[in-house]
Amino acid sequence: MQSDTTQSTGTASGKPVTTRRINRFFLNLSDVASFIARFFRELFLPPYEFREIIRQCYEVGYRSLLLITMTGFITGIVFTNQSRPSLAEFGATSWLPSLIAIAIVRALGPLVTALIAAGKVGSSIGAELGSMNVTEQIDAMEVSGTDPFKFLVVSRVLATSFTIPLLTMYTIFVALIGAYINVSQNEQTSFTSYIQEVFGAITYLDIFASVLKSIVFGFTIGMVGCYKGFHSSKGTEGVGKAANSAVVTSMFLVFIEELLSLQIVGAIRGA
Repeated sequence: MQSDTTQSTGTASGKPVTTRRINRFFLNLSDVASFIARFFRELFLPPYEFREIIRQCYEVGYRSLLLITMTGFITGIVFTNQSRPSLAEFGATSWLPSLIAIAIVRALGPLVTALIAAGKVGSSIGAELGSMNVTEQIDAMEVSGTDPFKFLVVSRVLATSFTIPLLTMYTIFVALIGAYINVSQNEQTSFTSYIQEVFGAITYLDIFASVLKSIVFGFTIGMVGCYKGFHSSKGTEGVGKAANSAVVTSMFLVFIEELLSLQIVGAIRGA
């Protein structure tokens, strides 16, 4: 009798906790939808902060360029080394440039760039806006007559949406150069033959899909970083949580978007 009473009490006491969690989830989802809707609403309204957008584009590109260069170059070499034994078993090492081009252009280039940007840029945006929120600089901007959302959020999201595709193309180029060095040393393939096989394997759909994915990735990274920073809790601990949450959430969403884009592009290619 006592155990039944305890069990029923635990179930009854657990109900409000579950309900609160569900309510909190939908409230957060509503806040995110409102934040995104406000972005698109503010995007087309003056004033237009062109100078701040250009400055943020420089910051995003400069902040990630060195790390993306090293990562892209290493990715090309490592993927080539990992793919060669599998192709050698079937005597198909001549297909190596085509395989490298397909893998890097379709998946590795956009994904590696997005993950690096999520770690470098996403955390920086979350920490920067979080610290401004903690020190009440955002409130001071509102008092002075400046729209903080337009100046801080719209400019950063546009910067990431514009810059990540450019960085993706750069990553693909660097990765292909790294792969060529490896192929040239092992298979003695000329640069002309390598380029012909690379561009013979990819299509306009591959390039278009990579650019479109990169724009979506950039928008996601900028939006998540701005949202987490704008809604960070007060105190120095809130700044750290905002930066960490921006990185984790943006990386998770990038993988989800990569999966969805893979299905969509696969359906288009098979149609």
